[in-house]
Amino acid sequence: MVVIRKCDYCGREIPPGQGIMYVSNKGVIMWFCSSKCFKNFKLGRDPRRLPWTKTYIKGVSGRRK
Repeated sequence: MVVIRKCDYCGREIPPGQGIMYVSNKGVIMWFCSSKCFKNFKLGRDPRRLPWTKTYIKGVSGRRK
């Protein structure tokens, strides 16, 4: 059975056989569609503040207060 997963960072669908699976020390499995998403996750960036993600919230400024 083919499983189509969603990127845990940007929300896009990941085709079978592609993407990056990341397992944290706590045992949480996260799937990323690209190295761009994985690197932004590792840098600690909030996906709701990046306009290219599906979880982007319009009207949120780029600066953190």
